[in-house]
Amino acid sequence: MEKSTTTPIGHTIAAMFLVGGTCIGGGMLALPVATGISGLLPSILVMAICWMAMTASALFLLEVNLWMRKEGAHIITMTSTILGPVGKIISWCLFLFISYASIVAYTSAGGLLISNISNAFFGMELSQAWNCAIFILTFGGVIYLGTQTVGRVNTILFIAMIAAYVGLVATGLFEVKSELFVHKKWITSIFAVPLLLTSFSFQTMLPSLTPYLNRNVTALRWAIIGGTGIAFLVYLLWLWMVLGIVPVDGPNSLIEALEAGEPITQFLREHVKSDWVSYLAEYFAFFALVTSFLGMALGLFDFLSDGLKIKKTGIGHVILGLLIVVPTYIFAVYFDRVFLVALDTSGGFGDSILNGMIPVLMVWIGRYYLRFPEENRTPGGKPLLIIVFLFFVGAFILELLVQTGSVCSIFDYCKDFHKGI
Repeated sequence: MEKSTTTPIGHTIAAMFLVGGTCIGGGMLALPVATGISGLLPSILVMAICWMAMTASALFLLEVNLWMRKEGAHIITMTSTILGPVGKIISWCLFLFISYASIVAYTSAGGLLISNISNAFFGMELSQAWNCAIFILTFGGVIYLGTQTVGRVNTILFIAMIAAYVGLVATGLFEVKSELFVHKKWITSIFAVPLLLTSFSFQTMLPSLTPYLNRNVTALRWAIIGGTGIAFLVYLLWLWMVLGIVPVDGPNSLIEALEAGEPITQFLREHVKSDWVSYLAEYFAFFALVTSFLGMALGLFDFLSDGLKIKKTGIGHVILGLLIVVPTYIFAVYFDRVFLVALDTSGGFGDSILNGMIPVLMVWIGRYYLRFPEENRTPGGKPLLIIVFLFFVGAFILELLVQTGSVCSIFDYCKDFHKGI
């Protein structure tokens, strides 16, 4: 029976912030855009369901990861051990898709925010190519320094993000118009599920936390549940504020943001009287993107090291860094409207399979066929596994229907959504 070692409380908190920071990233900027057309209450309900499903899938993935005895075992090792060659190939493709799509989205949006900051403070107008280069080289360099450094830097940035968030909500309270909450369109809220999955996606970096927390299952569970819980509460207040300020339609509306495929902060400033709200929104968005970028990039760095058998030392470090930086930069700079496209498709196709269905399948096979040890099991048994699996199957089918336009004749909103994405 595997025994968990003691883990410093500071490491557990840092891991919790890393989980929360990874979730609270690009999804923060895209979430009001994708869910806002449905109204506040429908958005909250669907978001809560997605939060519980993604948290459950992360706990399942943790259970599988703790079965692996190999130091630094990542998704490739887990899937090849339990699901065989086919599972390994699928995981390779989906992991790369999710990770690159996410960090491309964060880099693209980060470039826009750097442009706004440089204009506001220095009166400089740099091209998107330069803005993206500044973003990815600055924060990609942190990944190069290792997990411990990422944890420390992320903790500082996460605290700064929360401070900006508290200031933003406090000042935005006076800008909220309660009459905007009257709008409700329940049936359309389901179309936001794929992007909501991305908003709670952090599983790609979970295997990096296992050695960081010394395989301490209690600390790891606290990091997962606490981190996603923080993200849910932050999203909740953020939705309430944005949907109470930005109207659904009209000039600089949520529909315009959806069609333009741009972060909500680009439109929020047009509806507020206080300059502080606009400034704090920019700061908050920037910190949110960086913390999420760090989590996703760290997971990709360790994944490539495990999958390609490249050691994270010397020239191997450089090669792994280039494998992340170069493709990300090219896609972020030269593909228009990449922000919402990347987040939506990575959630609907990538997260529903790799971070949803595959962890459930690995736990089912590992528990009931391969008879892995029973310790560290996630409660709920077969019923919970079946419910979570069916939810992610439904999310995948929904994204497939939306992207192919198959349900557009039934729901007018789907036409708008598909057009915007």
